[in-house]
Amino acid sequence: MKYRVIPVTPFEQNCTLLWCTETRKAAVVDPGGDLDRIRAAVKAEAITLEKILLTHAHIDHAGGTAELAKSEGVEIIGPHKDDDFWIQGLAMQAQMFGFPAPEVFSPDRWLEDGDTVSIGHESLSVLHCPGHTPGHVVFFHPDSKLAQVGDVLFNGSIGRTDFPKGDYNTLIHSIREKLFPLGDDVNFICGHGPMSTFGQERTTNPFVSDHRG
Repeated sequence: MKYRVIPVTPFEQNCTLLWCTETRKAAVVDPGGDLDRIRAAVKAEAITLEKILLTHAHIDHAGGTAELAKSEGVEIIGPHKDDDFWIQGLAMQAQMFGFPAPEVFSPDRWLEDGDTVSIGHESLSVLHCPGHTPGHVVFFHPDSKLAQVGDVLFNGSIGRTDFPKGDYNTLIHSIREKLFPLGDDVNFICGHGPMSTFGQERTTNPFVSDHRG
């Protein structure tokens, strides 16, 4: 499996293309906006977009979902159903953060912890990792030891927990009990900023490292 990160929206959100090198079938994770940029990347990589995957439903991650699904004729998968209130509140989010008002949508499939999602011949494991939002999920590709963690964990930081239904202790538990056990050598793409590994964060991240009291 290959990937390409496409920063979108004024928040520089790391929208990600993932694709199967054998079939050239692809998924786009978190199309928050700047859809022309996403379509150009799909064309440049000569891949076929077949689905949208959502880690969570904050507007910088989900704002372009309905429009892209309609224009490309693809299905929407995720996040967990506990983020439905964020989807229903997309217009309010747009007003709050100065985004164009997006269309509300209903995913074709909600995700649960332990689910799998296919991209061509590749398979992603789904981990429900609440805390930043209650319905946040992470996508993990075991064969290439790559995870797309959305806004759960960052290089040197963690996701915010001051939004409605966010919870700090829940987020810390998600990171330590769901993500770190996947292995120190797992590379992860986060929702904003540079990539890292779980090992680096377990060693140095001031919020979740082994050295934190």
